[in-house]
Amino acid sequence: MHTKLLSIAAAVALAFAGVAQAQSTASTDRKARKAEEDKINAEYKADKAKCKEMKGNEKDACEADAKGKENVAKAELKAKYDPTPANQRKVAEAKAEHQYKVAKEKCDAQRGKEESACEKDAKAQYEKAKADIKAKSASASSERKAGTGSTSSTTK
Repeated sequence: MHTKLLSIAAAVALAFAGVAQAQSTASTDRKARKAEEDKINAEYKADKAKCKEMKGNEKDACEADAKGKENVAKAELKAKYDPTPANQRKVAEAKAEHQYKVAKEKCDAQRGKEESACEKDAKAQYEKAKADIKAKSASASSERKAGTGSTSSTTK
């Protein structure tokens, strides 16, 4: 009886220690994530400050680049702490959108047919990137379904 009580007491003590450690780890993760968010915000402000000296289209492209980098970094941070396929997809989408917006701003520096051709090329690259992301996501989704034995059919 005495050993049984000791075993129960030891199990309870270990359970409390595990809960305390989990809470400590969660607190540390929150602090690390907050520090990374603060770093992203500081980098964005610094990048945007570099743009203040610029004028016209160069400034617009610089600001688009700064904002795009911030969006990509935030998406990567979210994917780091919650590595779901949806969050991985959002990282890829943020990168594609960043490239597109910067390219589009750079096209504005050109005139006439060159500007139009540049914008069409930027849009085509963006659409291709989105299609690649969608295809990759669909294949990953079908692989997960195949791996779990899940079957679903869609009929219209």
